[in-house]
Amino acid sequence: MRIGVIGAGVIGKLRVQSILENPGTNLVGVLDFSKQAANDAIAGTSARAFTDLDEFMDLEMDAVVVSTPPEFHESAALAALERGRHVLCEKPLSNTVEAGRRIVEAARKANRVLAVGFNLRYYPFMKFVKTTIDQGRIGTVDHVRVFGGHDGLHNFRADWQYKAPASGGGAMMDVGIHASDLARYVLGEVTSVYGFMSESVWHVPGSEDNAVAVLLSPSGIPATYHATWGEWKGYQTYIEVYGTHGMVRGSYAPMQNLLITQEGPDAPRKKTRRFYPEIMIREKLKSWKTTALLSFKEELRDFIATTAGASGLPLADGNDGLRALELAAAVRQSTQTHEAVHLPPL
Repeated sequence: MRIGVIGAGVIGKLRVQSILENPGTNLVGVLDFSKQAANDAIAGTSARAFTDLDEFMDLEMDAVVVSTPPEFHESAALAALERGRHVLCEKPLSNTVEAGRRIVEAARKANRVLAVGFNLRYYPFMKFVKTTIDQGRIGTVDHVRVFGGHDGLHNFRADWQYKAPASGGGAMMDVGIHASDLARYVLGEVTSVYGFMSESVWHVPGSEDNAVAVLLSPSGIPATYHATWGEWKGYQTYIEVYGTHGMVRGSYAPMQNLLITQEGPDAPRKKTRRFYPEIMIREKLKSWKTTALLSFKEELRDFIATTAGASGLPLADGNDGLRALELAAAVRQSTQTHEAVHLPPL
Protein backbone atom coordinates (compact mmCIF):
# COMPACT_ATOMS: atom_id res chain seq x y z
CA MET A 1 0.00 0.00 0.00
CA ARG A 2 1.35 3.41 -1.00
CA ILE A 3 0.79 5.87 1.82
CA GLY A 4 1.38 9.59 2.22
CA VAL A 5 1.47 11.44 5.54
CA ILE A 6 0.17 14.95 6.16
CA GLY A 7 1.80 16.50 9.21
CA ALA A 8 5.38 15.88 10.32
CA GLY A 9 5.24 16.82 13.99
CA VAL A 10 5.98 14.47 16.89
CA ILE A 11 3.03 12.17 16.17
CA GLY A 12 3.37 12.49 12.40
CA LYS A 13 6.95 11.25 12.57
CA LEU A 14 5.83 8.25 14.61
CA ARG A 15 3.20 7.56 11.95
CA VAL A 16 5.93 7.75 9.31
CA GLN A 17 8.03 5.28 11.28
CA SER A 18 5.11 2.87 11.57
CA ILE A 19 4.75 2.92 7.76
CA LEU A 20 8.47 2.42 7.17
CA GLU A 21 8.53 -0.56 9.52
CA ASN A 22 5.55 -2.29 7.91
CA PRO A 23 6.63 -4.64 5.09
CA GLY A 24 3.30 -4.16 3.34
CA THR A 25 3.45 -0.38 3.04
CA ASN A 26 5.49 2.14 1.10
CA LEU A 27 5.92 5.74 2.23
CA VAL A 28 5.61 7.93 -0.88
CA GLY A 29 5.45 11.45 0.53
CA VAL A 30 5.18 13.72 3.55
CA LEU A 31 3.46 17.11 3.61
CA ASP A 32 4.05 19.76 6.26
CA PHE A 33 3.88 23.54 6.53
CA SER A 34 7.59 23.37 7.31
CA LYS A 35 9.73 22.05 4.47
CA GLN A 36 12.45 21.26 6.99
CA ALA A 37 10.06 19.14 9.06
CA ALA A 38 8.92 17.27 5.95
CA ASN A 39 12.53 16.72 4.86
CA ASP A 40 13.45 15.45 8.32
CA ALA A 41 10.55 12.98 8.25
CA ILE A 42 11.59 11.42 4.93
CA ALA A 43 15.34 11.37 5.60
CA GLY A 44 16.90 8.14 4.39
CA THR A 45 13.84 7.13 2.33
CA SER A 46 12.77 7.47 -1.29
CA ALA A 47 9.70 9.49 -0.31
CA ARG A 48 9.25 13.11 -1.35
CA ALA A 49 8.71 16.18 0.84
CA PHE A 50 5.94 18.73 0.15
CA THR A 51 4.54 21.98 1.49
CA ASP A 52 1.71 22.27 -1.07
CA LEU A 53 -1.41 20.12 -0.61
CA ASP A 54 -2.32 19.95 -4.30
CA GLU A 55 1.17 18.86 -5.30
CA PHE A 56 1.16 16.25 -2.55
CA MET A 57 -2.20 14.91 -3.71
CA ASP A 58 -0.83 14.44 -7.25
CA LEU A 59 1.27 11.56 -5.91
CA GLU A 60 0.19 8.02 -6.74
CA MET A 61 -1.20 6.93 -3.37
CA ASP A 62 -3.66 4.43 -1.96
CA ALA A 63 -4.08 6.04 1.46
CA VAL A 64 -3.28 9.15 3.46
CA VAL A 65 -2.51 9.50 7.15
CA VAL A 66 -3.63 12.88 8.52
CA SER A 67 -1.63 14.03 11.52
CA THR A 68 -2.01 17.82 11.50
CA PRO A 69 -3.53 20.09 14.14
CA PRO A 70 -7.29 19.33 14.32
CA GLU A 71 -8.38 22.51 12.53
CA PHE A 72 -6.73 21.22 9.33
CA HIS A 73 -8.09 17.66 9.47
CA GLU A 74 -11.14 18.46 7.39
CA SER A 75 -9.34 20.04 4.43
CA ALA A 76 -6.71 17.29 4.40
CA ALA A 77 -9.17 14.40 4.76
CA LEU A 78 -11.62 15.77 2.18
CA ALA A 79 -8.82 16.32 -0.34
CA ALA A 80 -7.69 12.72 0.10
CA LEU A 81 -11.19 11.24 -0.04
CA GLU A 82 -12.05 13.25 -3.16
CA ARG A 83 -9.03 11.65 -4.82
CA GLY A 84 -10.24 8.18 -3.83
CA ARG A 85 -7.73 7.58 -1.05
CA HIS A 86 -8.45 5.79 2.20
CA VAL A 87 -7.83 7.95 5.27
CA LEU A 88 -6.42 7.29 8.72
CA CYS A 89 -6.99 10.50 10.69
CA GLU A 90 -5.40 11.33 14.00
CA LYS A 91 -7.79 11.99 16.89
CA PRO A 92 -9.86 14.07 17.32
CA LEU A 93 -11.49 13.64 13.91
CA SER A 94 -11.77 17.43 13.65
CA ASN A 95 -12.16 20.52 15.81
CA THR A 96 -15.95 20.79 15.26
CA VAL A 97 -18.84 18.35 15.08
CA GLU A 98 -19.94 19.83 11.75
CA ALA A 99 -16.53 19.25 10.17
CA GLY A 100 -16.51 15.71 11.53
CA ARG A 101 -19.87 15.02 9.91
CA ARG A 102 -18.62 16.35 6.58
CA ILE A 103 -15.60 14.06 6.72
CA VAL A 104 -17.72 11.00 7.54
CA GLU A 105 -20.16 11.83 4.74
CA ALA A 106 -17.32 12.31 2.25
CA ALA A 107 -15.92 8.89 3.14
CA ARG A 108 -19.35 7.33 2.67
CA LYS A 109 -19.81 8.97 -0.74
CA ALA A 110 -16.32 7.98 -1.85
CA ASN A 111 -16.77 4.43 -0.51
CA ARG A 112 -13.37 4.70 1.16
CA VAL A 113 -12.23 3.58 4.59
CA LEU A 114 -12.07 6.33 7.20
CA ALA A 115 -10.30 5.34 10.39
CA VAL A 116 -9.60 7.48 13.45
CA GLY A 117 -6.48 7.14 15.59
CA PHE A 118 -7.87 6.02 18.92
CA ASN A 119 -4.71 4.06 19.54
CA LEU A 120 -5.37 3.39 23.25
CA ARG A 121 -7.54 0.52 22.01
CA TYR A 122 -4.25 -1.17 21.15
CA TYR A 123 -2.51 -0.60 24.48
CA PRO A 124 -2.06 -3.80 26.53
CA PHE A 125 -4.13 -2.48 29.46
CA MET A 126 -7.12 -1.96 27.16
CA LYS A 127 -6.69 -5.25 25.32
CA PHE A 128 -6.92 -7.03 28.67
CA VAL A 129 -10.05 -5.08 29.66
CA LYS A 130 -11.84 -5.75 26.37
CA THR A 131 -10.92 -9.44 26.27
CA THR A 132 -12.05 -9.90 29.87
CA ILE A 133 -15.45 -8.38 29.09
CA ASP A 134 -15.88 -10.31 25.84
CA GLN A 135 -15.09 -13.58 27.60
CA GLY A 136 -17.81 -12.89 30.17
CA ARG A 137 -15.41 -13.13 33.09
CA ILE A 138 -17.10 -10.28 35.01
CA GLY A 139 -20.62 -11.27 33.97
CA THR A 140 -23.06 -8.73 32.56
CA VAL A 141 -21.72 -5.17 32.51
CA ASP A 142 -23.49 -3.00 35.10
CA HIS A 143 -21.57 0.29 34.98
CA VAL A 144 -18.33 1.87 33.77
CA ARG A 145 -15.94 4.57 34.95
CA VAL A 146 -13.55 6.39 32.62
CA PHE A 147 -10.97 9.03 33.42
CA GLY A 148 -8.38 10.99 31.52
CA GLY A 149 -6.29 13.76 33.01
CA HIS A 150 -2.97 15.53 33.45
CA ASP A 151 -1.65 18.48 35.42
CA GLY A 152 -1.98 21.38 33.06
CA LEU A 153 -0.91 23.51 30.16
CA HIS A 154 2.83 22.94 30.56
CA ASN A 155 2.27 19.49 28.99
CA PHE A 156 1.52 21.04 25.60
CA ARG A 157 4.18 21.72 23.01
CA ALA A 158 2.21 24.42 21.14
CA ASP A 159 -0.73 26.78 21.69
CA TRP A 160 -2.94 25.04 19.11
CA GLN A 161 -3.03 21.94 21.30
CA TYR A 162 -5.11 23.66 23.97
CA LYS A 163 -6.53 26.92 22.60
CA ALA A 164 -9.98 27.00 20.98
CA PRO A 165 -11.14 27.21 18.29
CA ALA A 166 -8.08 25.50 16.73
CA SER A 167 -8.12 22.71 19.32
CA GLY A 168 -11.90 22.35 19.28
CA GLY A 169 -12.04 22.63 23.06
CA GLY A 170 -10.15 21.71 26.18
CA ALA A 171 -9.72 18.57 28.24
CA MET A 172 -12.58 16.77 26.49
CA MET A 173 -10.82 17.13 23.14
CA ASP A 174 -7.43 16.25 24.60
CA VAL A 175 -7.11 13.39 27.12
CA GLY A 176 -10.90 13.21 27.33
CA ILE A 177 -11.35 12.21 23.70
CA HIS A 178 -9.71 8.87 24.49
CA ALA A 179 -11.93 8.41 27.54
CA SER A 180 -15.01 9.05 25.41
CA ASP A 181 -13.90 6.42 22.93
CA LEU A 182 -13.03 3.83 25.56
CA ALA A 183 -16.46 4.24 27.15
CA ARG A 184 -18.15 3.58 23.80
CA TYR A 185 -15.71 0.77 23.03
CA VAL A 186 -17.05 -1.25 25.97
CA LEU A 187 -20.65 0.02 26.02
CA GLY A 188 -21.23 -0.33 22.28
CA GLU A 189 -22.78 3.13 21.98
CA VAL A 190 -23.65 6.22 24.01
CA THR A 191 -26.96 7.94 23.31
CA SER A 192 -27.53 10.13 26.37
CA VAL A 193 -25.23 12.64 28.05
CA TYR A 194 -25.67 14.75 31.18
CA GLY A 195 -22.68 16.71 32.39
CA PHE A 196 -20.91 19.83 33.48
CA MET A 197 -17.70 21.52 32.31
CA SER A 198 -15.77 24.51 33.65
CA GLU A 199 -12.82 26.77 32.84
CA SER A 200 -12.00 27.79 36.40
CA VAL A 201 -8.41 26.47 36.68
CA TRP A 202 -6.50 27.69 33.63
CA HIS A 203 -9.06 30.21 32.36
CA VAL A 204 -8.59 29.50 28.64
CA PRO A 205 -11.75 30.74 26.84
CA GLY A 206 -13.53 27.89 25.08
CA SER A 207 -11.15 25.27 26.50
CA GLU A 208 -12.61 23.50 29.51
CA ASP A 209 -10.14 22.28 32.12
CA ASN A 210 -12.69 20.01 33.82
CA ALA A 211 -15.63 18.04 32.48
CA VAL A 212 -17.70 15.53 34.43
CA ALA A 213 -20.57 13.60 32.87
CA VAL A 214 -22.83 10.58 33.01
CA LEU A 215 -23.06 8.72 29.72
CA LEU A 216 -25.80 6.19 29.00
CA SER A 217 -25.87 3.35 26.50
CA PRO A 218 -29.10 2.67 24.57
CA SER A 219 -29.89 -0.11 27.08
CA GLY A 220 -29.33 2.23 30.03
CA ILE A 221 -25.88 1.13 31.18
CA PRO A 222 -24.18 4.20 32.70
CA ALA A 223 -20.60 5.37 32.50
CA THR A 224 -19.21 8.12 34.68
CA TYR A 225 -16.78 10.29 32.74
CA HIS A 226 -14.14 12.75 33.91
CA ALA A 227 -11.68 14.69 31.74
CA THR A 228 -9.37 17.16 33.47
CA TRP A 229 -6.31 19.36 33.20
CA GLY A 230 -6.24 19.59 36.98
CA GLU A 231 -4.96 16.12 37.83
CA TRP A 232 -2.14 17.38 40.06
CA LYS A 233 -0.68 13.88 40.44
CA GLY A 234 0.20 13.91 36.73
CA TYR A 235 -0.94 12.06 33.63
CA GLN A 236 -3.39 9.22 34.14
CA THR A 237 -5.92 7.39 32.02
CA TYR A 238 -8.05 4.57 33.31
CA ILE A 239 -11.20 2.59 32.67
CA GLU A 240 -13.05 0.47 35.21
CA VAL A 241 -15.82 -1.89 34.14
CA TYR A 242 -18.09 -3.42 36.78
CA GLY A 243 -20.22 -6.47 36.16
CA THR A 244 -22.45 -8.93 37.96
CA HIS A 245 -19.48 -11.20 38.77
CA GLY A 246 -16.63 -8.78 39.27
CA MET A 247 -14.72 -5.87 37.84
CA VAL A 248 -11.77 -5.14 35.59
CA ARG A 249 -9.56 -2.05 35.60
CA GLY A 250 -6.99 -0.89 33.09
CA SER A 251 -4.77 2.12 33.58
CA TYR A 252 -1.85 4.04 32.11
CA ALA A 253 0.69 5.39 33.06
CA PRO A 254 2.08 3.17 34.41
CA MET A 255 0.45 0.31 32.52
CA GLN A 256 -1.53 -1.88 34.93
CA ASN A 257 -4.57 -4.15 35.17
CA LEU A 258 -6.71 -5.39 38.03
CA LEU A 259 -9.31 -8.15 37.74
CA ILE A 260 -11.61 -9.23 40.59
CA THR A 261 -14.12 -12.03 40.02
CA GLN A 262 -16.67 -13.81 42.20
CA GLU A 263 -18.80 -16.56 40.71
CA GLY A 264 -21.55 -16.33 43.33
CA PRO A 265 -22.52 -14.72 46.65
CA ASP A 266 -20.77 -17.39 48.70
CA ALA A 267 -17.89 -18.07 46.33
CA PRO A 268 -14.38 -16.82 47.09
CA ARG A 269 -13.17 -13.71 45.30
CA LYS A 270 -10.25 -14.07 42.95
CA LYS A 271 -7.93 -11.14 42.39
CA THR A 272 -5.46 -10.87 39.53
CA ARG A 273 -3.03 -8.00 38.97
CA ARG A 274 -1.03 -7.39 35.85
CA PHE A 275 2.04 -5.22 35.72
CA TYR A 276 4.10 -4.50 32.64
CA PRO A 277 7.68 -3.99 33.86
CA GLU A 278 9.10 -4.30 30.36
CA ILE A 279 6.96 -1.35 29.24
CA MET A 280 7.79 0.72 32.32
CA ILE A 281 11.53 0.15 31.86
CA ARG A 282 11.41 0.80 28.12
CA GLU A 283 9.49 4.04 28.59
CA LYS A 284 11.84 5.12 31.38
CA LEU A 285 14.85 4.59 29.13
CA LYS A 286 13.41 5.55 25.75
CA SER A 287 10.17 7.54 26.39
CA TRP A 288 6.44 7.00 26.00
CA LYS A 289 6.86 7.25 22.24
CA THR A 290 7.99 3.63 22.09
CA THR A 291 4.61 2.42 23.37
CA ALA A 292 2.72 4.80 21.10
CA LEU A 293 4.71 3.54 18.11
CA LEU A 294 3.82 -0.07 18.85
CA SER A 295 0.13 0.87 18.99
CA PHE A 296 0.45 2.82 15.73
CA LYS A 297 1.96 -0.23 14.03
CA GLU A 298 -0.94 -2.42 15.13
CA GLU A 299 -3.44 0.26 14.14
CA LEU A 300 -1.85 0.55 10.70
CA ARG A 301 -2.00 -3.22 10.29
CA ASP A 302 -5.74 -3.20 11.00
CA PHE A 303 -6.24 -0.17 8.75
CA ILE A 304 -4.67 -2.05 5.83
CA ALA A 305 -6.76 -5.12 6.60
CA THR A 306 -9.94 -3.02 6.73
CA THR A 307 -9.23 -1.52 3.29
CA ALA A 308 -9.01 -5.12 2.07
CA GLY A 309 -12.47 -5.91 3.47
CA ALA A 310 -11.72 -7.17 6.98
CA SER A 311 -14.18 -6.35 9.77
CA GLY A 312 -14.54 -6.82 13.51
CA LEU A 313 -11.12 -5.34 14.29
CA PRO A 314 -10.36 -2.90 17.13
CA LEU A 315 -9.75 -0.11 14.60
CA ALA A 316 -11.92 2.97 15.23
CA ASP A 317 -13.92 4.18 12.25
CA GLY A 318 -15.38 7.53 11.22
CA ASN A 319 -18.51 7.08 13.30
CA ASP A 320 -16.36 6.45 16.37
CA GLY A 321 -14.52 9.67 15.70
CA LEU A 322 -17.73 11.61 15.10
CA ARG A 323 -19.49 10.36 18.22
CA ALA A 324 -16.49 11.34 20.37
CA LEU A 325 -16.85 14.89 19.03
CA GLU A 326 -20.59 14.80 19.67
CA LEU A 327 -20.08 13.67 23.26
CA ALA A 328 -17.80 16.62 23.97
CA ALA A 329 -20.33 18.99 22.40
CA ALA A 330 -23.14 17.36 24.39
CA VAL A 331 -21.38 17.98 27.72
CA ARG A 332 -20.92 21.61 26.72
CA GLN A 333 -24.63 21.87 25.79
CA SER A 334 -25.74 20.12 28.97
CA THR A 335 -23.65 22.58 31.01
CA GLN A 336 -25.64 25.44 29.50
CA THR A 337 -29.11 23.88 29.69
CA HIS A 338 -28.75 21.70 32.82
CA GLU A 339 -30.55 19.00 30.86
CA ALA A 340 -29.55 15.68 29.35
CA VAL A 341 -28.65 15.63 25.66
CA HIS A 342 -29.95 12.72 23.61
CA LEU A 343 -28.05 11.48 20.56
CA PRO A 344 -29.35 9.11 17.88
CA PRO A 345 -27.38 5.87 17.45
CA LEU A 346 -24.82 6.04 14.67
